[in-house]
Amino acid sequence: MSDARLRNIALIAHVDHGKTTLVDAMLRAAGVFAAHEKRVDRIMDSDDQERERGITILAKAASVEWQGTKINLVDTPGHADFGGEVERALTMVDGVLLLVDAAEGPMPQTRYVLSKALARGLPAVVVINKVDRPEARIDVVADDVYQLFFDLDAEDHHIEFPIISTIAREGRSMGGTGIPDPDADLGALFQAIIETIPGPTGDANAPLQALVTNLDVSEYLGRLAIGRVVEGTLRAGDQVALCHSNEEEPPLLRRLTNLLGFENLDRVEVAERVAGDLFVVAGFPEVEIGDTLADATDPKPLPRLEVDEPVLRMTFGVSTSPLSGREGRFVTSRQIRERLDREVLGNVSIRVGSTATPEVIEVAGRGELQLAVLIESMRREGFELQVSRPEVIIREVDGAPHEPVERAVVDVPDEHVGTVTQAVAPRKGKVIDLRPGDTGRTIVTVTAPARGLIGFRSLLMTATRGTALVHQHHEGWMPWVGDLPHRQGGAMVADRIGASTGFALDNLQKRGELFIGPGVDVYEGMIIGEASRPEDMQVNATKAKQMTNIRTHSTDEAIKLKTARLMTLELAIEWIAGDELVEVTPGAIRVRKRHLAESERKRHKQR
Repeated sequence: MSDARLRNIALIAHVDHGKTTLVDAMLRAAGVFAAHEKRVDRIMDSDDQERERGITILAKAASVEWQGTKINLVDTPGHADFGGEVERALTMVDGVLLLVDAAEGPMPQTRYVLSKALARGLPAVVVINKVDRPEARIDVVADDVYQLFFDLDAEDHHIEFPIISTIAREGRSMGGTGIPDPDADLGALFQAIIETIPGPTGDANAPLQALVTNLDVSEYLGRLAIGRVVEGTLRAGDQVALCHSNEEEPPLLRRLTNLLGFENLDRVEVAERVAGDLFVVAGFPEVEIGDTLADATDPKPLPRLEVDEPVLRMTFGVSTSPLSGREGRFVTSRQIRERLDREVLGNVSIRVGSTATPEVIEVAGRGELQLAVLIESMRREGFELQVSRPEVIIREVDGAPHEPVERAVVDVPDEHVGTVTQAVAPRKGKVIDLRPGDTGRTIVTVTAPARGLIGFRSLLMTATRGTALVHQHHEGWMPWVGDLPHRQGGAMVADRIGASTGFALDNLQKRGELFIGPGVDVYEGMIIGEASRPEDMQVNATKAKQMTNIRTHSTDEAIKLKTARLMTLELAIEWIAGDELVEVTPGAIRVRKRHLAESERKRHKQR
């Protein structure tokens, strides 16, 4: 049985192709915002990091009504690092809206998210966005989308998709390829959704089965379970069974006290949710992602969510720096462990494990960006911790060690193509495609071991003066290729505690590149810069100029310090070596040696 008045649809696309902007336009077109209401761009990107980075990190839902049909919209991330969010979102919907930039065409994450949708058999409406760009190639991009469907071995009925051309920023659309009229609206897009995406199937009178795909927390209601009713009807006040992942445990029976549904951007209290609709329930503090809310008299769990395995891991530990405890509110291993355990409950693609030391916790994820976002979130919440350099997870295949392979698509100005090829060669990478564009830029596709591409993004950004665009995703596994090169220079390591002085830094900047300026607190074992030679250097960054009564022109020259390299979180975790750590506090990102005392480092090296 299909509900003709309901549609569940996910928006999928490559990064920055306009998913969240299109959701904004659809909400406006459906009259969600009052005429006098102040409009906020990218309203679905409510997290601070999402707004700062300009990306979607968490999948979110909203609903609109168009000519009597309710359309539930799920906005998904475009980065492969947040693939777990994409996979969860696809379990909640019956079709997808595939957005493609009219100039860039299908990109790596377009392929990734579309492959996930096709694997679930979901029909698509293809939206070619930003058709007003001067460099737009609308018809060529449409052909490229068809080719992408062929490359992914799509079924014949999946290839018969409608194409809608849009200018999401202005809320205009038209059927087919072209530029919408100045007075056009999003009616063509809404009509294509209603005609192409089927209504949800499911019997409202069958025994209840509802899959939990996401978790949230409310200050008043506690933990919230978000998901979709697959069969039956979920009613407020009914007793339901919570089926856990451990099938040996009996289902937990509890009365459903709070039931909410999505209405526009809000969650409103409802009496029931029928098969096919999305729900939010409270009152189950034990609920986890993948659990099933089932009929109390005949509980039958649904298949659990399966997501791609992590490929990178790093350690999170208690900060042992002499400066620890000055800024953070959460500094103990127990607090860090509890925070990571909470993260695992709501993030199916993160894994947390123990190490030989209770103060150090191993965290595995899908990529550098995902782990960096987690660390940044903890930092903003008031945590102090120290983290290691990411390492790849090794898998045994036929008795031999294999490591993950990444595909990187690099969009650079034509004059920097040589920079890309020179950068990937020592990292055991291969250029598999080179496609000149029409706008003075070239798209270079390379494959390389995942550990070889750690730090690749920042290297290219520096070499191309910030003009490179780099997109990576997991490609598979390959035999271990041996040692790979890392950074060029050694570390400038402070040999004592104190405040850095301009006099000392003026002398040190001749021997490498500095990470700090004058007046910064340093301690023994803290790294203050990168040396021009490969060996580590012990330096005194606190040395002050001796005050004498001798005055000469040479001794009184003004100190002129170069601008220090800003060590952001991503840059720091890429830069450090295996014997180094990144110290993260609410107010600072510092780089340090794992063993702070020089004598301790020498002993460890001898062992």
